[in-house]
Amino acid sequence: MFDIRLSDNGEILLSGRFDAAKVETAKTVFDQLESSGVVDFKDLEYISSAGLSVLLATQKRLSESDSSLKLKNMSKHIRDVFRYAGFDMVFEIEG
Repeated sequence: MFDIRLSDNGEILLSGRFDAAKVETAKTVFDQLESSGVVDFKDLEYISSAGLSVLLATQKRLSESDSSLKLKNMSKHIRDVFRYAGFDMVFEIEG
């Protein structure tokens, strides 16, 4: 199961498994971002390459207007996925 929602303070909260079957659901939220945003991974268990591509496309689009995504609360496993993919050089990752 995958869930994506906005918190009261405007952060994007991810939970469950972010895979190819959930790309369209996630894109509807990420495509609404017009400026920098924070994505909270605290409850995310898994991310596939399809999920990574949604984040990368959003980061590229935002960078055109000097904005970006900040990612936080990643598990060690998901942080390793980002590091192996070289995405730790593309995104600001906190905690």
